[in-house]
This record gives sequence, structure tokens and C-alpha cells, in this order.
Amino acid sequence: MKSSQHKTTEWSDSVTLTVSDNKPRPVLTVSPSWLSPGASVTLNCQVEHPSAGWSFYWYKAVPDLSEKSSSYELLPDGSGTAQDSYIIHGQTHTAGYVCRAGRGDPEYHTDHSQPKFVWSADVHSAASLTVSPDRVQHFTSDSVSLTCEGNFTEWRVRKFSEDGRLSDCRRMTGSTCNIYTSESDTGVYWCESGSGEFSSAVNITVQNDGNGPILVSPVHPVTEGASVSLSCSLKTQKILSNVFFYHNDKLIQNDPRGELKISAVSKSDEGFYKCQYSGRESAQSWMSVKGADSSSSPVWLMVGLVCGVSLIIILLLLLYRCRQSKYSCFTRSIQSESHSPGSSTNHGVNQNETHVYGSLQHGAPTLCLRQSPPDSATEQMNTEMSPTLLLRLKPLERKGSIINQMKLLFTLK
Repeated sequence: MKSSQHKTTEWSDSVTLTVSDNKPRPVLTVSPSWLSPGASVTLNCQVEHPSAGWSFYWYKAVPDLSEKSSSYELLPDGSGTAQDSYIIHGQTHTAGYVCRAGRGDPEYHTDHSQPKFVWSADVHSAASLTVSPDRVQHFTSDSVSLTCEGNFTEWRVRKFSEDGRLSDCRRMTGSTCNIYTSESDTGVYWCESGSGEFSSAVNITVQNDGNGPILVSPVHPVTEGASVSLSCSLKTQKILSNVFFYHNDKLIQNDPRGELKISAVSKSDEGFYKCQYSGRESAQSWMSVKGADSSSSPVWLMVGLVCGVSLIIILLLLLYRCRQSKYSCFTRSIQSESHSPGSSTNHGVNQNETHVYGSLQHGAPTLCLRQSPPDSATEQMNTEMSPTLLLRLKPLERKGSIINQMKLLFTLK
């Protein structure tokens, strides 16, 4: 008879299990933060303890001024992706995004991430932000106005500070935010409308050295081919001389006038600029260069060119057909009227010449050929003379406009 023996192991090390009511919150990153119009934007959503089995959800942040927050709209194909990244193609304007993650069955979801923004400096017509004075850098205690412009009644101005905090303007008067600058006002600013529109974004830098210079440079991108002037200024002295200017940390000019002029800006002029005066340097600011506006291209010139080429091709085809078929008259119309009976004889100079004309409905073009009959009296003459092809385009009468009558005369060899 066998006896069973029961053996036990040593106790394992203890672990602590913590249950929290707070949902984890993923961290969203966007790249790039500043974009060129039409560029792609990559979103990355990171959970605290990444592992297999997570699904990710991607949203666009839509401003909700009544709640002083934002609502979230799911992006196309942004529901439950296995990848923790999402690419947006053709981004043109400032926008905000959030993400969240889920796993399990039934699925457990994290909280939404903090919104992250991709900024565009390119001004567009729906909503725009203007800065007065129109420069990137400002001294402390300067009065700066940021005004939202567009066809909307409600606005808010938002700021993303250097330490990553998102805040609203504290002094809004209608569509204008008024700032009395301090060092904490340095950041990226943009407008959001009550209809969910974002304006272009601008950088504001506040000089914390009361005795140092600032670089006076444009807030918005400069168009290729335009002229631009950069200067250096002190709080107590606006016009300086013997100023050094730097482009991407490279000395480009020591101008006794204290001004850097670029007569025709090109893409190579884009970059960081700063100035130096009496051994003190300003902060550096980015100057963006955008391409010339192509929306004003001569569209009508292209349309006219296409129509002109088409007309020439049609005329050449008609000419070829007349040469091959010896038609006395060819009429293009919706419904041709009957021809004049018989032929008429001109008792003038060309008394043997037969005139045949095709009558047409209102507005139809007609192509007619006048040719002498090949009788024995004129046979020799016809071998030496060329028949004449008369193309007559009757005027097209429309309300408010009449196309001038045109005549083209061709000689058939």
C-alpha cells in the first residue's frame, strides 16, 4: 500500500497590488510642431506601461468656447488602430489633436491625452491673428495687442508657454487680447473661433534683459520676392548704428545704419536671426519665407489658349475636307434652311462665277466656297487661278454680349 506525500515550496516574495479609480492618461507627441503648408504630421500616443494588445484612438480637438474647452472628433480611420502612431497628410493650418488607448474585452479605455498642437504661421482667410506692434520680440512692460480677424463673433486667444502650459488670454476685449508683457508671456499664440476655426500662430518673445537689444523682425512669413527690413532696437533708443546681424549664428552684416535690408527674399533667407549691439545680443527669432501666391495664376489665359488651339484644329479639318470633296458650300448648323434655287449670275467682273450660299439658323457659323464652273471658256483660267474659300462666322447673340463677326479667307492651291 502506497502512501501519498504532500510537499510544499517556500513562500514567494510579496508584491503590492494597488487599485486606483484614476484612469491612466497617455502622452501625445506631434512632429513637427511648426509645419510647412501641405506637410505631413505624425502623431504618437504613448501609454505608461506599453505592451501588446493596446488599441489607439485619434481625435481632432474642436474649440468649444461655451465650455471653455474643446470637443473631440474622431479622425478618419482613427478608431482602434493597432499602431501607436498616426500620420496626417496635407496639413495646412493650425490644429489640435488628442489620443487615447484601450484594451481588453470588454475594452477598457484610458483618459484622453492632453491636447497637442501643430502650428502654421501661414495666414489664411478664414481666421487670422495680427500683432501690434508688428514684431516678434518685445521689451518687458510693453503694451501688445493681439487681434483675431475673420467672419466670427466669438473668439479666444490661446497661449502655449515655454514650459508646456496651455492657457487663455486673461484680458479679452471683443476680439482683441491685450498684454502688458512680462517674461512669462513668451510663447506661441493663436486664435480660436466659436465655430471651431484656428488662426495662424505667432511667436512672441519677451526680452528679460532691460538693457539688452531686441531684433525687430516680422511676425508673419515673408513672401518670396518681397523686400524685408530687420533692425535692432533698445528700449531707450529705437535707432542704432554699428549693429552686427547674424543668420543661423553666422555673421552676415555689420551695418553702420543699424538695419538689414533684403530687397528680394528667397527661401535661402529663411532661418534664425539675431542682432548684436555694444557686446549685447538679442534673442534669436525665426523668419519664415513662403512661396509666391499661385492662386492668381492666369487661368483665363490658359482657357483662351486651349480654345484657340481647338478652333485652329477645327478650321484645318474643315479646310482639308473642302480640298478633298470639292464642296461648293458646307454649312454647320443645327438645322439648315433650304438653299437658294439654281444659281445666280453676277454681271460684274466675275460674270461666270457661281455663288452658292448656305443659309443658317440664328447664331450658326457657315463656311462657303465660291468657284468658277469648269467650262471651256474658263478652263485654262481655272488651272491658273485658285478657288477661294470664305469662312464666315456669324455673330453669336447672347444676353448682354455679341461676339464680333470674323472672316477668314483661305486660298486653296
